[in-house]
Amino acid sequence: MNHQLNPFDDSPREECGVLAISTPTGDGVAQMSFFGLFALQHRGQEAAGIAVSDGQRARIHKESGLVSQVFTPEALAPLVGYHSIGHTRYSTTGGSNARNAQPFLVETMNGPLAVAHNGNLVNAGALREELLARGFGLTASSDTEVITLMLAAAGGSTWEERLERTLPAWKGAYSLVVLTADRVMAVRDPWGFRPLSVGKLPGGGHAVASETCALETLGCTGISEVEPGEIVTLHGEVMARRQVMAPAPQQARCSFEFVYFSRPDSTWDDRSVHAVRQNLGVELAKEHPVDADIVIPVPDSSIPAAVGYSRESGLEFNDGLIKNRYIGRTFIEPTQSMRERGVAIKFNALNSNLAGKRVVMIDDSLVRGTTAGPLVKLVRDAGATEVHLRLTCPPIVNACHFGVDMGHNEDLIAARLDLEQLREHIGCDSIGFLSRDGMLRAIGREQGYCTACFTGEYPVQISPTNGKAAFEGAIG
Repeated sequence: MNHQLNPFDDSPREECGVLAISTPTGDGVAQMSFFGLFALQHRGQEAAGIAVSDGQRARIHKESGLVSQVFTPEALAPLVGYHSIGHTRYSTTGGSNARNAQPFLVETMNGPLAVAHNGNLVNAGALREELLARGFGLTASSDTEVITLMLAAAGGSTWEERLERTLPAWKGAYSLVVLTADRVMAVRDPWGFRPLSVGKLPGGGHAVASETCALETLGCTGISEVEPGEIVTLHGEVMARRQVMAPAPQQARCSFEFVYFSRPDSTWDDRSVHAVRQNLGVELAKEHPVDADIVIPVPDSSIPAAVGYSRESGLEFNDGLIKNRYIGRTFIEPTQSMRERGVAIKFNALNSNLAGKRVVMIDDSLVRGTTAGPLVKLVRDAGATEVHLRLTCPPIVNACHFGVDMGHNEDLIAARLDLEQLREHIGCDSIGFLSRDGMLRAIGREQGYCTACFTGEYPVQISPTNGKAAFEGAIG
């Protein structure tokens, strides 16, 4: 799905979700993969894919679209095997073309190899040029293809050994799932940028997923994180774990997983996402109190934070905006008249809750600044006498290079305007951002989280040429 068809959303975009399953019997592995990916749909809505292996050969199905659109019963029927990996995609490196859909599947001298990837390699350009110089042909513009071909060409007697030899070349964020003829593997970068967890399936075997909510959907127990720098190998009932790279001295978990990306029923770093979001609201109320009558969230990710703000401030919590959750999941271009209505297509205001009220409106972040103003106007038009905007993270002033599409630095409105200019541009009575320290207090850790989009202090050196479409010009 091309996000450009949704002009009513100003949220940062996660790259994707990954899933891996290994069973001793092969019963329903494709169906389990479908439901696991369905639970990860929020992480990527452009494309979806599943690859399976039966001990000898691999099969794959992937297309642009939502999980429920891509995987009909007819599409799932041929995907028979014991092991699988899956992917739901939103593009960061590589555009939204069908050729960039994952997993990537290749045949090698050591058998089939499929890879699905969540994250972004900051040195993908140099690695790609090296592959081209060695005579490799590349058909896509995704860094996942680079990872796949490097792994396919690696030396070693086992796939674990080939993966271990290749890992040091990859710089940046990667949570990978790898499918071979007779097993699946999962690995996480040494910085721990993106989440990845593993659990035991109720019918035997194991599963790996970007979020614990997907593992719980599959009925998994004994869920734990894949550690930074660790390779986890799944072969039916057998799970082997090996630390092959030392975790980076300074861990760099993405703070935006708590602010926005992860589902609230997921757990990461031993913390409930829902509980952290409530804490974000509590800290926000402490840092930016306001004399008002009602606290409302911008649904859905801001609901727990609005509850926390309400509890800390003593202000009434209520619904003020009702969200159409499906407008962002359509291929149909809106008409010009509908486009002019902007966020009114995605949100309706509850006039009865807002009329005559001084309103605190809680949102998770401010990126390009395209929806905050129309939302404030929507609330004012519903009769609110004041609208005070509160954001559950600091101003985003730097682009992300580790798997989040926030645009370029010049796209970020907080990088161009100061606080008063932002308030005037949005049209609110006041605006307040949670501080970095307040955000980390809400998470419960002072260290170990990447906050580069707020501070410009990147945990890994980046190239100035990094960009989502960096490789698009070479392939038409």
